[in-house]
Amino acid sequence: MINWLILTATLPTQPSALRVRVWRALKATGAGSLREGVYLLPEQAASAPVLWELEQSIRAAGAEAHLLRTQTRDAAQEQAFRALFDRTEQYAELLQTCKETRAALRGLNETELRKRLRLLEQQWQGLQASDFFPGKASEKAAKAYAALRREIELRLSPGEPAAREATIERLDAVDFQGRTWATRQRPWVDRLATAWLIQRLVDRSPHFIWLNDVKRCPPQALGYDFDGARFTHVGDKISFEVVAASFGLDADPGVRQLGRLVHCIDVGGPAVDEAAGLELLVRGLQLQHVKDDNALLAAALPLFDTLYAALKAEA
Repeated sequence: MINWLILTATLPTQPSALRVRVWRALKATGAGSLREGVYLLPEQAASAPVLWELEQSIRAAGAEAHLLRTQTRDAAQEQAFRALFDRTEQYAELLQTCKETRAALRGLNETELRKRLRLLEQQWQGLQASDFFPGKASEKAAKAYAALRREIELRLSPGEPAAREATIERLDAVDFQGRTWATRQRPWVDRLATAWLIQRLVDRSPHFIWLNDVKRCPPQALGYDFDGARFTHVGDKISFEVVAASFGLDADPGVRQLGRLVHCIDVGGPAVDEAAGLELLVRGLQLQHVKDDNALLAAALPLFDTLYAALKAEA
C-alpha cells in the first residue's frame, strides 16, 4: 500500500476568488474528490507538494484547512481510492483524437499540422501528469500517440531521423575545427540549434551545407540530424543533445536548459514554458528566409545567443 494525502478545506462562499483559486490549483494537481471539501492525492504524485502549499495559503486567507497523510485500512479501500484516478475514459478520448487527426492529415497544411500537433502534445502531457497508476490503457494510447506524432513529423520534415541505440562517444573539439557540417535543407529548430551549438561552442570556423538528398552527403562532411549521420538521434536524445554530450557541453547549465527547450519543440516531452515562443520565432525566421538556409542560420544565431544567455543566468 502507498501513502495518501487528504486535504480537507472549508472555504467561505464569499469572496469567491479564494474558492476559484483553490479549485484551479486542485484540478491542476489531478487530485480526486472524496466529497465536497475533501480531496485525495497519492503522496508519490509529482504535484503532491502543491497540497502542502494549498493548506498554508487557505489558512493564510483565514479559512480552515488540514492536510493529512494516511494509508488505507485494507485492499478494498485501496482499490476504491485508486479508482478515483482511473484515466481510461481520458485515454479513450486521446485515442479518438489520434484517429480523427490521422483521418484529416492529407487535407491539412503545415500551419494546421503544427497546431494539431501542439494540441495533441498538450492533451498527452496533461494526461500523463495526472495518471498516477498507468496501465494497459496508457500503453495503448502511448503507442498510438507515438505513431501519429512520427507520421506528422515526417510530413512536416521529410527525412526526420529515427532514434538509434548507441553509445555516445566523447570527442575533443580541437579535432573538429574548420570542418564541413551537413544536414537536411530547410532546417527546423533542432538543426538550427545544433548549428548554433557547433558554431559557438565546438567549431569556431565551420562551413554548413544544406542537403536536398542526404544520400549525396559529401564523404568528408560531418552529417547531423539524418539517418546514417555522424551525429543524430540516440535513444531519447535529439541531435542537439547528442552533439552536446559528444563534446562534454552538457555540463553547461545553459546548454542543458536549451537542450530541454529544443527537445520539447522537436519531439515533445515535458512541457517547457518558453517552447511556444521559440517555436513561433523560428517559424517566423523560416518565413523570412524561404530560399536561403545560410541566411536563416545567420538570423537564428542571435536568437539562440540570447536564449542561451538567459537560460544560463536562470540555471
